[in-house]
Amino acid sequence: MQTTFDQTRSPLPARFINHYGAWIGQTGITPGQIRAEDLIAAAERHSECDDFGEDDFREPLSRLVKSCLREARLNLIGRFALRSDLFRTLCNRLLMQRDRKAFPKISRQPIPEPLFIVGLPRSGTTLLHTLLACDPNHRAPLTWEVMEPSPPSSENEDARIRRAEKKLSYLQWLAPTFQCVHAIGAKLPQECVSLMSPTFLSDQFDTMYYVPSYRTWFLNQNLLPAYRYHRRFLQHLQKRQRARRWILKAPAHMSALPTLLSVYPDARFVQTHRDPLQAITSVSSLIAILRRVFSEYVDPLQIGRDAVRYWSEALLVFLHERDRLLSGRICDVRYSDIRRDPIAAIRRVYRYFGWSLSLEAERRMRIALANQPRDQHGFHRYHPGQFGLDKAPEAELFGDYCKRFGLIPPLEIEETERAA
Repeated sequence: MQTTFDQTRSPLPARFINHYGAWIGQTGITPGQIRAEDLIAAAERHSECDDFGEDDFREPLSRLVKSCLREARLNLIGRFALRSDLFRTLCNRLLMQRDRKAFPKISRQPIPEPLFIVGLPRSGTTLLHTLLACDPNHRAPLTWEVMEPSPPSSENEDARIRRAEKKLSYLQWLAPTFQCVHAIGAKLPQECVSLMSPTFLSDQFDTMYYVPSYRTWFLNQNLLPAYRYHRRFLQHLQKRQRARRWILKAPAHMSALPTLLSVYPDARFVQTHRDPLQAITSVSSLIAILRRVFSEYVDPLQIGRDAVRYWSEALLVFLHERDRLLSGRICDVRYSDIRRDPIAAIRRVYRYFGWSLSLEAERRMRIALANQPRDQHGFHRYHPGQFGLDKAPEAELFGDYCKRFGLIPPLEIEETERAA
């Protein structure tokens, strides 16, 4: 069986651009050269602002850029994409700081009892996030407003959505198979690690690029600045549209629960559960497909090793910390239940937290389910052996977790799934 990663190949014009970039590189000229200080200066000129707020983003940005240039082996499109993404992020930070000074009420926006959906990646968190966000009482960060959060109003909303859709279409063109793995859309809920990206303390960058030195440094940092900015971002978005409750999602929160709780002391959680090797094989495939857009040198075995190490440690940390939470703060939901009957899984969450599921909210959820991609983009196909995940030692790392939540590994790793 040919996997989705095997099928991932950039279109011919993109391959030509990258080959041209490689040829230029052989002459000693480095195309798409990137320096942190140049990006900062360019963002200041473009935004006509020079106030970034706190100055603690500079070291993470510098380390990220150096790691990308030294280790990620970016192709020419990868260099352009990196520069564009970092430039946009810096501009957003400048504009959000300007908005915060112009609209003092932003800093006074309360964020009461946000719900964080956590769990291993590829364990149903995206579908749960999408459905919970359908409730009119709920609010999730939308892709377009995270990409272009300023101004903190509905001004030029249609134009901002169109610009976001255009940018997303580039990824769809460069990696058509990515739609088999993960749904893409300007109006879809966005994973909230993106709200931390303006601090450049985010595992979002490690997903896109092979940056081992940045990753090692990042995993040893105090993430309090990132979570504080996460809250600032929510306040900014809430200025445009309020809601009773924020619904947020990112598996990476598992490794930083105490820090998250220091910023959101009344947070609630849903943890999804899936056989770890299924989940990690699937996310390894996602990372490999995404990185192949930006580099010709993608090592699936390295991706698998990194994923097993990171997520086994994140689970261990989270399970220890979650036991300190008061009862009633975290609801457990199985991936298999989400897939078998999503509305029943949603009702379980509402019952657990004592929320009321209105007929209107359920109607909207059923419409969202009916509009799920199904198989028009094809299935996500993957195999554990491609990522070195077909050996017993990997399974042993998750033995306590599987035993605690009654997860019985299947005889064979599931090799196909619809886009989440």
